[in-house]
Amino acid sequence: MTTSTLTRNGGSMPTLLENFMRPWNDWFELESPFVTRMLTVPAVNISETHDQYTVSLAAPGMKKEDFDINLEGNVLTIRCEKETKSEEKESKYTRKEYNYSSFSRSFTLPEVVTKEHIQATYADGLLNVTLPKKEEAKRVTSKSIEIR
Repeated sequence: MTTSTLTRNGGSMPTLLENFMRPWNDWFELESPFVTRMLTVPAVNISETHDQYTVSLAAPGMKKEDFDINLEGNVLTIRCEKETKSEEKESKYTRKEYNYSSFSRSFTLPEVVTKEHIQATYADGLLNVTLPKKEEAKRVTSKSIEIR
């Protein structure tokens, strides 16, 4: 089975259609800072130790008040919203700038997490959510299995 794709430069897309769509494609070019800022979702690392899981989310420039962390059932949701406004007045002009950014990430937690003891910290642009494991999950030992 083969898969064909439409490419922007050369390939299957007709030249007339490409020329017609060029202004729109340039406006929504993924390398554009405008679109990149809108589509940015923070990177997340999840690590596991014997005692806990840690979800680390990179969100520089935020404040801890910008975050909303919610647990509903086994789904942990991290939301963040930040709105900034600035206004500059001179004798001949007024410049107002607004910036709004938000994201939401959800994670299904394993049953071994002690939900009552979940903690979160935010420092130096990094949000860390600590998910401690239940005692019975900590007692599980590893075992080597012989191949016959």
